Amino acid sequence: MDMGLKDKVVLITGGGGGIARGIERAFATEGAKFILTDLFPGGMEAAKEELESDFGSEVFTVIADGANEDEVKAAIDAGAAHFGGRVDVLINNAQASASGLTLVQHSKEDFDLAVQSGLYATFFYMKHAYPYLKETGGSVINFASGAGIGGNPGQSSYAAAKEGIRGMSRVAASEWGPDNINVNIVCPIVMTKALEEWREREPEMYEKNMKAIPLGRFGDAEKDVGRVCVFLASPDASFVTGDTIMVQGGSGMKP
Repeated sequence: MDMGLKDKVVLITGGGGGIARGIERAFATEGAKFILTDLFPGGMEAAKEELESDFGSEVFTVIADGANEDEVKAAIDAGAAHFGGRVDVLINNAQASASGLTLVQHSKEDFDLAVQSGLYATFFYMKHAYPYLKETGGSVINFASGAGIGGNPGQSSYAAAKEGIRGMSRVAASEWGPDNINVNIVCPIVMTKALEEWREREPEMYEKNMKAIPLGRFGDAEKDVGRVCVFLASPDASFVTGDTIMVQGGSGMKP
């Protein structure tokens, strides 16, 4: 099925990470082009090589610290210039945090890590991508988490950053609607390398968590999360904005 994304320029932050790699493959099957940004070059360059070899995708990579507004603006402008001044889709995926610490165990530096890498980075990328998205009537997809919605223990700074991203996204959806830009939030549960390592260390806890998911598995970064992102960026979702999409196998259901 053609989702209308051929030759669209998709900017993905944290472009070398595991979830991002799955999202990139989902968009690559649709013929998209990519601007990948990351603080660390290794995974990002591996992603570029994979997309070029497996799909023939055109990929522009740039190192940027999402907490540095000047670096973010420079990265967006460089990527857009490479593609003739165009950005069609912005996906804010990058995030770091001190998960596993209780609220009272958090230092200010721990809290700053989550807020700077998540909330501020998302703000900077949205702010400076806006002129390009306005020209294309583009889409923004921001990543949040069930940690904030459900109040998961040990994730206070992460949850705070993610709920900040959700609130900011809804405001942007209201403000940018007249520009024909839709802004949505995805909250995933995804099988990652870190989760696989946790399964090896804590098999009983892993099984307990698995049983809490009605569909009985963790999501796949490409087939589950990536395809939802493709939909949200496509013309089929042009009337969907300000919404939080739970891609959690039913574990995010609330009364």
